[in-house]
Amino acid sequence: MDAGHVKGEHGYIHRKDDYLTRLRRIEGQARGLQRMVADEQYCIDILTQVSAMTKALQSVALGLLEEHMSHCVVQAAATGGPEAGEKIREASEAIARLVRS
Repeated sequence: MDAGHVKGEHGYIHRKDDYLTRLRRIEGQARGLQRMVADEQYCIDILTQVSAMTKALQSVALGLLEEHMSHCVVQAAATGGPEAGEKIREASEAIARLVRS
């Protein structure tokens, strides 16, 4: 979160509990991966769990991106001015990061 953003000002807040539940599940997956490595479990099984965790994180990211597009970007576009261009640039950069990951 950059310095210009204030806690609670963003549109996804109505799905906060859903995101927190999903992130806690991902946190549990990370702990499970640590145990698998510590126990020297079969590499393919570990990689399968890494893939599942990656997909879960991507799902959270896509949900947040959709929320950003449907709230922040739409609101900025309706208002117009330089903020609209900034919100679209931020969204484009976020999409580019997701595609590269």
